[in-house]
Order: sequence, then structure tokens, then C-alpha cells
Amino acid sequence: MEVLYSSTRSKGVPVKASEAILKGLADDGGLFVPDHIPALDRSLEELSRMDYRQVAYEVMKLFLTDFTEEELKSCIGKAYDSKFDTETIAPLAEAEGAWYLELFHGATIAFKDMALSILPHLMINSARKNHIENEIVILTATSGDTGKAALAGFADVEGTRIIVFYPKNGVSPIQEKQMVTQKGANTLVVGIHGNFDDAQTGVKKIFSDKELARELDGKGFQFSSANSINIGRLVPQICYYV
Repeated sequence: MEVLYSSTRSKGVPVKASEAILKGLADDGGLFVPDHIPALDRSLEELSRMDYRQVAYEVMKLFLTDFTEEELKSCIGKAYDSKFDTETIAPLAEAEGAWYLELFHGATIAFKDMALSILPHLMINSARKNHIENEIVILTATSGDTGKAALAGFADVEGTRIIVFYPKNGVSPIQEKQMVTQKGANTLVVGIHGNFDDAQTGVKKIFSDKELARELDGKGFQFSSANSINIGRLVPQICYYV
């Protein structure tokens, strides 16, 4: 059953998953939410015998219903590869009678690698599916972890650029060094005066600026987001909970 996405702020025309991924935010500034939460069509016993990539496919196919099996498996394969230091991707570890899910095996040792490794590939596929010829400019606000993980995910991904805004005095020295030393011809990092909320508010204002959007479109660009407001980041995060 197809899952469509609508804004939290209106009852406008619902969009397909690929359109929601491309936009990031709805046109009215609301968040995209699915019209229903699909039920898993595999038993937990079946899922327990699968590796991480297979589980990711079984979850994402239910939410990203306008992606083909080939498209999704290609995105998953490109995301969860040698960037992770374990084949298991998200291994379970036992300590003192409790089990822990390790989400720090990606490129930047942050749990956000789990979603931001696949978002660029979902976005490029979404652009292709919707016949978008513009270059996609990712705007992201960060309090530390998201910035580096997003930069690492989008670095040198063809057809994209990424600009990360962070509070100049609001991240750790290590996080700042991680971001400002990021390699990639398409990456840019901007330190702002203020806190994370100021950075996030600024990014949302840019998204809602229709005149700027038209100007950029005329020059062959369009904005999208890598923050957790994008369903292309939220859906992959469901996978590791499953």
C-alpha cells in the first residue's frame, strides 16, 4: 500500500516519498508526516535471521513506496559498505547482563552516520525520479554531530552541495575541527554568532524564502535539508530500532 506524505501545517496535496525527501520541509514550513504507519510484513523471527542491509530494505520499502527494489537496494549497498568498520554495521554487545546496540561504527563515530550515509543516495535517486536537473544544495544546522556526519555523507556526491551552519562557540573544539577540515569540493561550513536554535531558525527562514528559491531555481539550484526534519533521514533511523 502506497505511503504518501503531508504537511503538519495544512491539508494540502500529499506527496510521494521521493518528493518529500527532495523538499525536506513542506512548502508551508511544516514537517512531512506519513498518511499511515505501515506494519512490518515480515515476522521478527524472519528479520532476526537477516543482516543489517536486508532489514533496512524490509523497513524502508514500506515507507518509501515509490522507490523500486533495485533503487532501494542500490542506495542501501552504497551506504552501508566499507565506511563502517564492521560488517555487522550495528552490532549488539552484552555488558553486565544488558544488551547494547552499537551505532558508532560509521565514518564519524556518531550514531547519525546510520542515516546520513544513505540520505545522499536517496536524494540523488529522488532527483532522478522526479526529473530534477537542478543541483541540490543541502542546508543543515548542527550542534556538533550532525554537521560532520552530513558533510562526510555528501562530500563529493555528484549533483549536490552542502552548507553546514554551526554556533561558533557552541560546539566542542574536536567537533569544530572535524567540520572545518572536511574534504570535498562541494562542502562549506559556516560558524554563526548565536546558539544552535539560532542556526536552525536561520535555516528554516531560508527554506521559507520563496523569492530566494525562485532566484536559485533560475540559476540551476534548489534547497533541501539533511536535518532530522527530512523523512529521508528519519526512515533509515527506524531500521536500527527494528
